Amino acid sequence: MTPEPKDQPSPNHNARPMGMRADILMLHYTGMKTAKAAIDRLRDPAAEVSSHYVVDEDGTVFRLVDEDRRAWHAGVSWWRGHTGLNDRSIGIEIVNPGHEWGYRDFPVLQIASVCDLCLSILSRHPIPSRNVVAHSDVAPDRKEDPGERFPWADLARNGVGLFPVDVPDLGIGGLTRDAIGLRPVRAALARIGYRVAPEGPLDPALSAVLRAFQRHWRPEAVTGQADEGTRARLAAMAALVGGP
Repeated sequence: MTPEPKDQPSPNHNARPMGMRADILMLHYTGMKTAKAAIDRLRDPAAEVSSHYVVDEDGTVFRLVDEDRRAWHAGVSWWRGHTGLNDRSIGIEIVNPGHEWGYRDFPVLQIASVCDLCLSILSRHPIPSRNVVAHSDVAPDRKEDPGERFPWADLARNGVGLFPVDVPDLGIGGLTRDAIGLRPVRAALARIGYRVAPEGPLDPALSAVLRAFQRHWRPEAVTGQADEGTRARLAAMAALVGGP
């Protein structure tokens, strides 16, 4: 079990909208050189950013904002028809320098703490598995965290989020770029939760969403292309999500 979080209160929070309950769990990486630099920024009133928790590389968990309060971590965001996701989410920042400062694998102790923390949060809030998301899922045009090195499959095996299993790796061939061929790709992305237009060829907006999907559910090939392997993983994820 993860030890009790250490309190490092941030002033950067406010009330959730009246009657709003958290139904999204969002994972980020800090994207800064050190844990101290990240926590200092998340506690700086001038920065106007925060998260509910930070998980250091040694597994230490810091609590910055109470779960019943609105932390400021998502920014401009969209998931399953909802915008302004700070209103309805709990945010966890995971210490990692990120793509800008030397992106690296997440240590085992850190991931164990992240998993335990997520399970604890899920026990307190009505968050469906399909709403355990990456920052890049909800803002694919501007974010890429926690990135393709984050072990989403391991978390899913332990009850945190969804990840398709036993999907054959069909490789990066068989690219689909025309509007008709991309209809099922766009439909699957929308079913999973992304904001995509229902029609159109492979454009920059769709490529950004495909990269976000790949970072989360097909990290072997983050290309922004609708290749055979990506389409197979997409179909499997859409089936897992289910529902309208």
